[in-house]
Amino acid sequence: MIFAPRIQERLDALAAITAEPGAITRFYLTPEQARAEALVAGWMREAGMSVRHDAVGNLIGRLEGSEPGGPALVIGSHLDTVRNAGRYDGPLGVITGIACVEALARDGIRLPHALEVVAFADEEGVRFAATLTGSNAFAGRLNPAALRATDADGTTVAAAMRAYGLDPTATASAARRPDEILGYLELHIEQGPMLEKAGLPVGVVTAISGASRLEFTLTGEAGHAGTVAMNERRDALAGAAECVLAIEARCCDEAHLVGTVGRMHVHPGVGNTIAGLVRFSLDLRAPDDAQRLAALADIRAACMEIVERRRLDLGVEPMHEAAAVPCDPGLTTLIRDAIIAEGLTVLALPSGAGHDGMAVAAIAPVAMVFVRCRGGISHNPAEFASLHDIEAGARVLFRAINGFGLGRRL
Repeated sequence: MIFAPRIQERLDALAAITAEPGAITRFYLTPEQARAEALVAGWMREAGMSVRHDAVGNLIGRLEGSEPGGPALVIGSHLDTVRNAGRYDGPLGVITGIACVEALARDGIRLPHALEVVAFADEEGVRFAATLTGSNAFAGRLNPAALRATDADGTTVAAAMRAYGLDPTATASAARRPDEILGYLELHIEQGPMLEKAGLPVGVVTAISGASRLEFTLTGEAGHAGTVAMNERRDALAGAAECVLAIEARCCDEAHLVGTVGRMHVHPGVGNTIAGLVRFSLDLRAPDDAQRLAALADIRAACMEIVERRRLDLGVEPMHEAAAVPCDPGLTTLIRDAIIAEGLTVLALPSGAGHDGMAVAAIAPVAMVFVRCRGGISHNPAEFASLHDIEAGARVLFRAINGFGLGRRL
């Protein structure tokens, strides 16, 4: 193996940097994030890259091409994590990008264009509940209002940036122009079971799913659990339960459409009182926006029928809306050709999870390589990718980088 042992060694070193002993936890603008970035910056320098931080904390390593100062092909992912995370989600893409730069030097290859490896800041959005902070700034899409978001201690993003040594008034300077970026490639664990089911180590991503997140509020009437007859109740929880099942039914039989109710609040929330009010979340995703929006319309209609029949009131508040991002056909073909050149079968599949590439797509063509993960598990200490699969992913990425540099398909 050329790539995998060194990549795994570095992933293990990063996993030791955490805010919580016995877990892997690294949030945006924390000492743990700073330590992780310092370690990765050292590896970038060892690989021959110049290294800098931009105004929001993105870590950028750059290898000049034959014409210094020219546009770059960008390899990216993130170093921040969810709480009690695995060691592959995010860091695998960054570390593999550095490994590919090292391989270029080893093989004496000088690309005609620059190559950048970017460790984006705050992809997960756990600390401030705002995802893709770094990649949105990179793409010139960061809303200044995001700097007013607060963490659990009431610290704003702007204040945390100052404490970290960044200037929140300079975030616009992190934006890159489209003529600076030739394309964007991201390698990531699949976070799903399709590659494992197919018996394949890698796959090529067709699109990053769009997402609609909403909060539903069902209002009925609280009442005594022992005295209100069943046919006279306006039970908001029973209505919410029926709505959740309707969401599940709508999403079950349509490929790549997923709907999740992950949070529910019941009021008054005591065992001997009929629920008078229930709020629940809906996260609806699909790689095709028309598919997602059609499903959302059907879900709204089904919930309206349920509440009318049960004599409840319904409120629906949109919380987040992100369009699907199709992967670039040219870059996707490079990845397909690289997979075939490695003697592997090509499996094309959408990503149901969000990635930094969603933001970067506003200024550059994007494509992704997926690496098989055991059981499809991610955001979990059980997250695992084998050395065999890491090696396959790194080889595919390296071939794609070379294919792009040569301006031809492999």
